[in-house]
Amino acid sequence: MATRRLRTSNRTEVAIVASPASKLPARFAAWFAKRGWAARPHQLAVLEAVASGTDVLLVAPTGGGKTLAGFLPSLVELADTGERDILHTLYISPLKALATDIARNLTAPVEEMGLAIRIETRTGDTPADRRARQREHPPDILLTTPESLVLLLSRRDAPAMFAGLRTIIIDEVHALAGLKRGDQLALCLARLSMLAPGARRIGLSATVAHPEALRAYVGLPDRPARLIEAPPGAPPSLAIMLPDARVPWSGRMGIAGASVILERIAASGMTIVFVNTRAQAELLFAAIWRINDDTLPIALHHGSLDIGQRRKVEAAMARGPDAKDGLRGVIATSSLDLGIDWGGVDQVIQVGAPKGVSRLLQRVGRANHRMDEASDAILVPANRFEVLECQAAILGVQAMELDGEAPRPGGLDVLAQHVLLMAASAPFTEQALYDEVRRAAPYAGLSRRDFEDVVGFVEDGGYALVAYERYRKLFRDSEGLIQIRGERVARQARMNAGTIVESPVLKVRLGGARGFNLGEIEESFANMLSPGDAFIFAGRTLAFTRLHEGAVEVTEGARGQPLVPTYAGSKYPLTSGLAARVRQMLHDPAAWALYPEPVREWLQLQQERSVLPGPDDLLVEIFPRHGRFFVVAYCFEGRNAHQTLGMLLTRRLSREGAAPLGFVATDYAIALWCANPPRDIPALFAADMLGDDLEAWMAESSMLRRTFRNVAVIAGLIERQHPGQTGTRKQVTVNSDLVYDVLRRHQPDHVLLRATRAEAAGGLTDVDRLADMLLRVEGHIKVARLERVSPLAIPVMLDIGREFVRSSEDEDALLEETETLLAEAMGEAEPSTEELVLAPGHAQELRRLTRTSGQRTTRPDRAARGRSRSQPRTKPVSP
Repeated sequence: MATRRLRTSNRTEVAIVASPASKLPARFAAWFAKRGWAARPHQLAVLEAVASGTDVLLVAPTGGGKTLAGFLPSLVELADTGERDILHTLYISPLKALATDIARNLTAPVEEMGLAIRIETRTGDTPADRRARQREHPPDILLTTPESLVLLLSRRDAPAMFAGLRTIIIDEVHALAGLKRGDQLALCLARLSMLAPGARRIGLSATVAHPEALRAYVGLPDRPARLIEAPPGAPPSLAIMLPDARVPWSGRMGIAGASVILERIAASGMTIVFVNTRAQAELLFAAIWRINDDTLPIALHHGSLDIGQRRKVEAAMARGPDAKDGLRGVIATSSLDLGIDWGGVDQVIQVGAPKGVSRLLQRVGRANHRMDEASDAILVPANRFEVLECQAAILGVQAMELDGEAPRPGGLDVLAQHVLLMAASAPFTEQALYDEVRRAAPYAGLSRRDFEDVVGFVEDGGYALVAYERYRKLFRDSEGLIQIRGERVARQARMNAGTIVESPVLKVRLGGARGFNLGEIEESFANMLSPGDAFIFAGRTLAFTRLHEGAVEVTEGARGQPLVPTYAGSKYPLTSGLAARVRQMLHDPAAWALYPEPVREWLQLQQERSVLPGPDDLLVEIFPRHGRFFVVAYCFEGRNAHQTLGMLLTRRLSREGAAPLGFVATDYAIALWCANPPRDIPALFAADMLGDDLEAWMAESSMLRRTFRNVAVIAGLIERQHPGQTGTRKQVTVNSDLVYDVLRRHQPDHVLLRATRAEAAGGLTDVDRLADMLLRVEGHIKVARLERVSPLAIPVMLDIGREFVRSSEDEDALLEETETLLAEAMGEAEPSTEELVLAPGHAQELRRLTRTSGQRTTRPDRAARGRSRSQPRTKPVSP
């Protein structure tokens, strides 16, 4: 049995099976032959491994037949059985749309081979009568999501429904492991291992950066999954395309590339244009429609659009570009990232930097979807630093150095929700549930103390909350069994199940009370609107009419400068592996030949006017401007880490008398401005800032309150849903803040506060990554005290103004500022000594930044906001 080697981001090598000796049953071999196919070695390897009772992690490139490989053992086994009324195979997908697509694609071979196999989906969109029937008479193969699975397991009849389960297929496992949804799924898999101990597990993925961790996730503590890897497919064809042959200095939306993107769409069959945020998708779609003179059919797809509209777009994609109502292009977010087989996609365009090699590979794989043909993809960077990142990502793909953070330990808030839902299914003893939970990979190292504290919290809220009846959800009977306090508590638990905590949203209804839904916007954005206000959504320019019966009523044809709804938590962090490659290339002039001429000139000018950091260096530049002293540090550690660093540096600069006034953070750098010049720069970046300074800031900031709010919702302390009503953002915030204050005062070691601190350290603050950076740069800090702004600082300096866009008139000011900064950096103009004039609200914002977490609302490119005043020439496509 031959083996290959897989290169991972940490450069370890893992032996993997490449070609087993196995044969297909005659019926299946004939079906493959009729299609003109031959079973691939990795498909046969999965068949053989599962037949021997082994769990499997299959890593295969897009188009390599992963899905068929995962289902093949089930189809073969089910083909030889008679009448059944038991669930044989459970398929779990991170996306409802993926489950629906798999059901459609799986039905074809089943019907063509004449197999008596019943296949059904179960998601949040499944009608209640079908859900009830599935529990009584389950199909042979059930396709579902983690959220629907946990609800099934919370039912009293769960043991009967899953007793005959033989196979569990986990698709796109890399998109779940390490996230809270993955923690929830791992706990469900642990429960299934008790209900159906003979069930085999098959994990499927195209991009795996940490194969050993994924093997443990798919398997059991004493039975890690066997890693099977398919041969690599044809390497993708990747290129960078600049908007109109120029390189913007700053901005993140990439709207300047609209014309060249439309040209590429017109020259191809069907194109997916990926962006990184929903606001960016709306803006780019509007910009392309305004210049779409040939009215090419182009659609919009993101998670806030109405499900009906998304289904129409997906169906049109499946029909292909040559169909009568087919599409030529789709502007999409991560809603189309994962493995739906569209078949007819000819190319992918990534607008904005991909933020990770694995993410880029995943998106590139949507094109061609055939293992033996190269996927064509084009990257359109939105600014000069993104040119560096895009080129680094292309080299990372060529080297197959996959990235992404390793899965972390499971969250205690997710465990609390699981404990309550499992109590809704059946009573349990602490020891039995503890042993079961530790069979889930994220909780393999769970301490007994943490487990008992979680159970105690679910039971009565803990010491500080025990006096409140509403927090009493479990009780212990005379035999020591832990039981749920009645069916009402069970119903509430099921109604609030799930680990995705989004800000409260409102439906957007076009045409009044009897109109149709376009999708959802966040309640906080809707509350900012006044009648007549214009905003862009679902590819339309809308006028707000009123809030009525929990919906935002709108009309088309608004005038004036439109706003763009933004959504919390929609930004991707720059991966540490890609950041390291950017730093390496920045330091190596030999690598500059890969960059376009404007970027090469920019870096050469930086060498002349200042310095460039080495791969392990931290460059800190200090220069005067506008009567202020600017400190720019090029950390390349991602926005979250830089936001935390900005807050901590602000505290230290205050103590040394520099009088900091504010800061702005990008993925690549952080800029602070002070009234007085800072002195000891290396001391500012000493690693001890993550001690008392970090604790003091976190205790004072609102960031922990926001994190606690999410933890409390997932853990069930704060309930979002009640029969007949939904909690508003204000209600959830007030309730969680009150409880937060009570716990901090009376039980500071409460398990939910521990969970909050752990999540903040790994999420919003990215403390671990910040700590690694401070250790790396110790003794390698390069300080450049300059007389004027440096060329490398221009993009982040422009972001200072961009954060406070108020009107389209600011466009001219931004262009003037760009020219002024460039002239100063090149020595063609003297640095400005004028007092920094703050726009209305600017000073207040800066003061807020010095005492809060530094998180800000995303705003569109200024140029995009100015251009968006005009209407599209045609209506958006609604296939």
